[in-house]
Amino acid sequence: MTSIHRPATIDSHQHFWRVERGDYGWMGEHVKPLLRDFMPEDLAPLLHRAGIDRTILVQAAETEAETDFLLELAAATPFVAGVVGWLDMDADGFAERLAHYRAQPKFVGLRPMLQGLDDDAFILRPRVLDNLRRVADSGLAFDVLTFPKHLPHVAEALAAVPGLRAVVDHLSKPPIAAGDLDPWRDDITRIAAFPNVSCKVSGMVTEAKADWALDDLAPYVDHVAACFGADRLLFGSDWPVATLAAEYGEVAHAARALLGRRFGPEDMDKIFGGNAARFYGVESASSPR
Repeated sequence: MTSIHRPATIDSHQHFWRVERGDYGWMGEHVKPLLRDFMPEDLAPLLHRAGIDRTILVQAAETEAETDFLLELAAATPFVAGVVGWLDMDADGFAERLAHYRAQPKFVGLRPMLQGLDDDAFILRPRVLDNLRRVADSGLAFDVLTFPKHLPHVAEALAAVPGLRAVVDHLSKPPIAAGDLDPWRDDITRIAAFPNVSCKVSGMVTEAKADWALDDLAPYVDHVAACFGADRLLFGSDWPVATLAAEYGEVAHAARALLGRRFGPEDMDKIFGGNAARFYGVESASSPR
């Protein structure tokens, strides 16, 4: 019997951590269910059940040790297609560190954790902008982890570094639980006007009410779908953070259900794999069905 091949499906946003490493500054009793190790063997069966082939592994600590840890895991984990690591964007030695990691197998991008910094306008610091230009010149991807209040600053940075290929994580965490769309809606529209910027359909369930339903998420998904279109949306699970509000399969189902209302099969293949492969520059291998 001849095998039918389909495009690889990619989860563009997941994490691993080993708590004893001790550099996860955001962890605490407020996220108690997450205070344990989450490793490849925990995720593998969940991917299989959800029909996801590969992942992009994203940093969860603000250290180069975290980046090294993730690259080691990725080297030993075939389903990890690439790693988005962390580097100090405001350091004098950034160019050398960027060159070092650019040469590492599976290193595909970087992410400062803008949402947790004291300076909401950190991304506009002169040295950070200079280093963003280096990222743009390198061809690496840049993940934007923000709350809505940061988006005006991000828009300024994007205007200053037009060659930067960026992706907004988690729709920039709009206030889904409160049901508020503004001013997030206009700010996301402004961000989407930059052609090199994409958006991850991820992280929504942890911004929603505990008893969330698809209809709670729909206005936010509909807006980014209209702004970014099928070529600039990427599915991401945000596992295991998402387990505070939903199981892996529920997150994947919610994204498929909400996006499937607006896009046909070819576009859904892009959102659930092709776009991530292109954006992060990873192989878009097919899988037998």
